[in-house]
Amino acid sequence: MVGSGIIQGKIVDILSRRIFFGRVEIAEGRISRIVEMDHTVAVPEGSRDADAGGRFILPGLIDSHVHIESSLLIPSEFARAAVVHGTVGSVSDPHELANVLGIEGVRFMVANGNTSPFKFAFGAPSCVPATDFETSGAVLDAADVDTLLAMPEIKYLSEMMNFPGVLAQDENVMRKLAAARRHGKPVDGHAPGLRGEDVRRYAMAGISTDHECFSLEEALEKVGYGMKILIREGSAARNFDALLPLMRHHPDMVMFCSDDLHPDNLLEGHIDRLVRRALAQGYDLFDVLRAATLNPIRHYGLNAGLLQEGDPADLIVVDDLERFTILETYIDGRLVARNGQSLLEPVAEEPVNVFRARPVSVQDLGIPARSETIRVIRALDGQLVTEATTARVRTEGGMAVSDPDRDILKIMVLQRYHPAPPALAFIQGFGLRAGALASTIAHDSHNIIAVGACDADMVRAVNLLVEHRGGISVAQGGVADVLPLPFGGLMSGDGVETVAAAYQRLDNAAKRLGSPLAAPFMTLAFMALLVIPALKLSDKGLFDGTTFSFVPLFVEP
Repeated sequence: MVGSGIIQGKIVDILSRRIFFGRVEIAEGRISRIVEMDHTVAVPEGSRDADAGGRFILPGLIDSHVHIESSLLIPSEFARAAVVHGTVGSVSDPHELANVLGIEGVRFMVANGNTSPFKFAFGAPSCVPATDFETSGAVLDAADVDTLLAMPEIKYLSEMMNFPGVLAQDENVMRKLAAARRHGKPVDGHAPGLRGEDVRRYAMAGISTDHECFSLEEALEKVGYGMKILIREGSAARNFDALLPLMRHHPDMVMFCSDDLHPDNLLEGHIDRLVRRALAQGYDLFDVLRAATLNPIRHYGLNAGLLQEGDPADLIVVDDLERFTILETYIDGRLVARNGQSLLEPVAEEPVNVFRARPVSVQDLGIPARSETIRVIRALDGQLVTEATTARVRTEGGMAVSDPDRDILKIMVLQRYHPAPPALAFIQGFGLRAGALASTIAHDSHNIIAVGACDADMVRAVNLLVEHRGGISVAQGGVADVLPLPFGGLMSGDGVETVAAAYQRLDNAAKRLGSPLAAPFMTLAFMALLVIPALKLSDKGLFDGTTFSFVPLFVEP
């Protein structure tokens, strides 16, 4: 459904870098005419606002890189939540569900996205699985990627996490990059910390963006090789403050993204929040808005409007350019949100999933002590990277056990696609004094991951997920709670308010157990992501992300 009508106010024209009073005339979903007016001219009949003097009209906002699955919402529900914050489209990498269901997972995301007017631009996942050092539910080879890239809804090749494969010119990686060139679609990057000659070669392979920069210096080096930098502020990884200065000298090379945003955070804000923060720090209005609209639309070739005659009528109305409160959101001329309320209807879907894990027992979590010293993952709040350290192991009856007093907790990954024993290690940073957390959101293969101060509680939390075929859970003693995620063990079919309330309840429970992390479940989800250093855990064992090899848990004396 498309809309027609007239919207009047102060028009913010990003292309001409000026603001003027006027009216936007919409016919059949497109902007038919923009008329500059004297501010004293009366509002014409049919206008949607009787006193437009304080209203600013801008292009709708774009999230330049997001995994919809991390919102715990299916795409149609993500759209219902995002439009409230002025987002009209997103560049969405569906590789989470693709790791569970393969090409059919991508097709599900596209089909459900097509039920909404929201401008979803999905990518063809380039790394399913992310590495050969873990067990995923599916594999997407170069032929599968080529099939996806041929679809009109697939706008780009998703983040190429396998940067060692790019540098080594791995045949399968090269075929995927060649497919993107053949279809004329850009390639997203993912190269945390890559510098010097390596990043030059990575960029020269045709990779055009990166959202994993840690520092301004790294971002500047990548810009020098022609890569555009996606400034990320998600629920776990937050690089906004470090990278925003890039905008002062390279406004054409930056975009805003959330990457991974949990439902409670999405309920509070989206790209609009980043716009407000940048404006509050004194950055140029048009440069900020360019990062949120023009740059992603042009880079990815999105079918989203820029508030020009002939464009799709994808626009927002805000109260002023400081508070930047979203009053109305329009997609194809259709009013989809007003005053904090979504006007999009929910879409009912049948769950899709693959889940074959069996329940575990306390005996399955036993670790015979082989030496006095263990390798320990050190989780960092607000970062996807970890540190690798060592510690003296605590033992009971010859078995290595959690030591909450030193914040050294047991962590496990249990394969969900075939029955298998769990992989076990130890981690610092979660701070649990008691209880356990578990989740089937474990990037990128989405096996079951759990951390706990007590083996019995870990078993309860994990088995609750086995019973529900996916979700996130908390357990302590006889008390346990779960948020079921029947869509691939990643998403709920419920609305954002319901999912956010359940997620917040579990998040609060984790913090009551002692976790100091801002987003304990989001951080837990990345402890299995092997492509980001330094030390992580897959279902096959403890993995050193700097050497790209498995390492033993126990350090030999």
